[in-house]
Parts: sequence; C-alpha cells; structure tokens
Amino acid sequence: MHILFLAPYQPYPPRGGGSLRIYNLARGLAAHHEVSILAFVPDQAAVDALAPLRELCHIATVWAVPPRSLARRALDTLSASRPDMALRSASRAYAEALSRMLAANRYDVVQAESLEMAGYALRARGLGPRLVLDEFNAEYLLQRRAALVDLRQSLRLRPRALAGGLYSLVQWQKLARYEARMLRAFDRALVVSEEDRATLARLVPEAAARLALVPNGVDTTYMRPGAVRGSLGPATIAFTGTLDYRPNLDALRWFVAEILPLIRQRQPAARLLVVGRAAGEAVLSLAGEAVEIVGEVAEVAPYINGAAIYVVPMRFGGGSRLKLLEALALEAPVVSTSMGAEGLVGLRDGEHLLVADSPRAFADAALRLMDDPALGRHLGAAGRAHVVAHYDWSAAIPLLERAYGIE
Repeated sequence: MHILFLAPYQPYPPRGGGSLRIYNLARGLAAHHEVSILAFVPDQAAVDALAPLRELCHIATVWAVPPRSLARRALDTLSASRPDMALRSASRAYAEALSRMLAANRYDVVQAESLEMAGYALRARGLGPRLVLDEFNAEYLLQRRAALVDLRQSLRLRPRALAGGLYSLVQWQKLARYEARMLRAFDRALVVSEEDRATLARLVPEAAARLALVPNGVDTTYMRPGAVRGSLGPATIAFTGTLDYRPNLDALRWFVAEILPLIRQRQPAARLLVVGRAAGEAVLSLAGEAVEIVGEVAEVAPYINGAAIYVVPMRFGGGSRLKLLEALALEAPVVSTSMGAEGLVGLRDGEHLLVADSPRAFADAALRLMDDPALGRHLGAAGRAHVVAHYDWSAAIPLLERAYGIE
C-alpha cells in the first residue's frame, strides 16, 4: 500500500507526543508499505533534520504557518464557526502542495495526523484513497476538562484562569460540532485508548463501528534504564513534556504551586527538573531555587534515569501519555494523578506506579518513593515489564494495518 501522512509538524527528531506517534507509526509501516509524509516545518534546519527519516519515507515539507496573535485568536473565538484547532494550520501553500501530490500519485490511504489536519484530508475525498483520521485525543473532551479546571480555579479569584476557562468553554462547543462532522466524513478514525473510543462513540453513535484502537507505544529496545537512579540527586524530581501544551503547563503550575512546597517541608533538598521543548515565559517564570528549567534536550532518558522519581501531575487531558510510557520503560519510580495514567490499560496503583490526586496525597507518595528506593525499584521493574508486554510500538502496527483493511 501507499500511505500518505498529513503532519502538523516535523515528525523527526521525535521529541514530543505527536511527533513520537507519527514517527513510530510511519517507521513501522515503512517496513512493508510505501509511506509518504507531507509536513509543516519551521525552518531549513528542521528540513535538514529530517534526513534520517528520508531513508524510510518520501517526505515533502511546507513552511509552518506563523502563530496567530492573541488578538486574532480572540477575534476568531468570538466570530469563527470552526474551532481554534481547525484554524491554526490553515495554509494555502500546504493545500496546494497536497493537491499536487494527489494529482501525481495514487495513494491507498490518506491519514490526517490529529484533528487539526482533518480538513486537508477531505481534499482526497472521491479520488480513491481511504481517509483515516488519527485522533491523538478526544479533543472536545480535552477542552471540556480544561474549561472545568480553569473555571473552578477562577472561583479562587484568578483572572487568568477565568479567561482560559471561557476560552475553553467556547472551544469545547465548537470542537464537539467540528469533531462530530469529521468523524462522519472519514472512513476510519484511530483512537489511542478505550476511554477515547467510548467518548467519541457517544458523540457520534453512527461512527462507533469505524473507530479503531491503535494505542500509543514506546520503543522499549531504545528506551531502557541506564544511569544510576538518583545520580542527579536523591531528591531530584523529573517532569518532561511539550511545555507549551496547555495540559502540561497546567500540571507544571499545579505541581510547583501546591505540591512541591509540601515535599520540601519534609525534604528541603527536593528539586524539580523541567525538561522539554517550547518553554515560554509562563514556564520560565517558574524557575527558582527548587525548580530548574532544563528546556529542550536531545535525549530525555538521562534526566528520567538520573532523577530519583518521575511525576505526571496532569489534571486534564485526553488520549494517553507517551511520556508516562517512556518513564515506565526506563523503570522510573512514578507518581501520577488518575488523569495522568488514564488510557493505559492494566496499570495498577501500588504495583506499577503510585497514583494520587490531591496535593497532600501526591506529595506523600513522592516522599514515600524518596524514602524507600527499594519500593521505587520494585515499581519500576513492574512498570517496564508491563509496557514491554503491552505497549511496544511493534504491537500497534498490526492494529493499524487491520484498520486499513489489511488482514
């Protein structure tokens, strides 16, 4: 088969959740199929960085759309019928490049990587390819959760939270309509968790039979424990993720404001390492004696391996956490909220990780792991065994091929 991926950003190097998924699905398919990718890129350096992936796939690129101003986004929130997600990658150059590729090649599948690329894939309607939508999250649910978190925060007289909550409230309604329309228009939609499948089936019951589970995964051969646990300090805590992604930013703020001070009351040496790309002013402003903003790095494994514990303090989101899979593959002792562990089947509190949802319970769980390295080693070994057995990327490819109709 010839499969065309429509990507909202460069899939290599794979340093964020979305790029990890796109890269690993494309890499897995390329072993037995012809794969092409049309991706947005920010600059020539990003084009050059794609060289290793060109050995596996055909890659075409288009310059990324400049970010819209806050004023423009506010106006669109009030006036546009489509959600923000459908507007942020609107590009005539990308549409024209796709039209040229569709005219020059015969594709069996055109796959939109995330809801923001769905409109582009519809250009192939009637030209022969099967249209597949890869839903990274149930997006309307993510915005509903964001709205509820922010509006609850606004009751504590936080103006920024009120603005964010009102934005998410509007986007939630727009996304529900848009996501439903796209699910009806596509031949197949991929979901990363059973929770997302159930959520989207409730949104569009007639599309339920076209929802296929293709979970996120991790390269367990590459992501292996290496450095001595705690080599960066016996009270070091690691957080990784794309740092301009709103659920991650909320998690980070909550941890720094409400959980870390509780940990430091009993363990004054505790410090948080924040690792990931796109650290803007909101993240940089959190830096201090107990918080180090490492930012983007070539490899996150040395930080996860070197920290004493790894935290996933998510309060909203959707899909499943690729970063949690990476931490488990590296045998990290993990503390997560229930939301942070959502979407990963079979994970059990006290067996693979510790789960806590209030600031005090989360802080107590982190301190427990700092005080008891043997418990951390036990949980880490069980966590890795679980993801090796159930969440290696190699297990996702047959499910994806089945979704395409390949038996």
